[in-house]
Amino acid sequence: MKLTVWLPTEIFLEEEVIRVKAEAEDGWFGLLPKHIDFVTALVPGILTYQAQGNAEEFLAIDQGILVKCGPEVLVSTRSAVRGASLDELEKSVETVFRRREESENQAQASEAKLEADLVRHLMESRKNA
Repeated sequence: MKLTVWLPTEIFLEEEVIRVKAEAEDGWFGLLPKHIDFVTALVPGILTYQAQGNAEEFLAIDQGILVKCGPEVLVSTRSAVRGASLDELEKSVETVFRRREESENQAQASEAKLEADLVRHLMESRKNA
């Protein structure tokens, strides 16, 4: 099977795999090459996959959609983090979330400064009018 994971801005992963495990709203499920075609909504969590002759690898994913159609497994999600082990994945997720939180805090601070500058400018305009 060919596993493809799409993010909003890029193809995150394209790999030939022999099995995929993921979690939908009604629980965990597994896919093998001859599994019936279907579509399901994924919950935030871990998607596990295995390439021929390799150990399982892990993706931490946000909610998304999984489509199994013939030999293809297509996943669309807002964000994903890859790890060769669960320990590695945990560290990667922490790092990504920490960076995202810092970025969001900087954006909020910039937005607050812009808003304050706008209010100050409006107050000065009214005072000078």
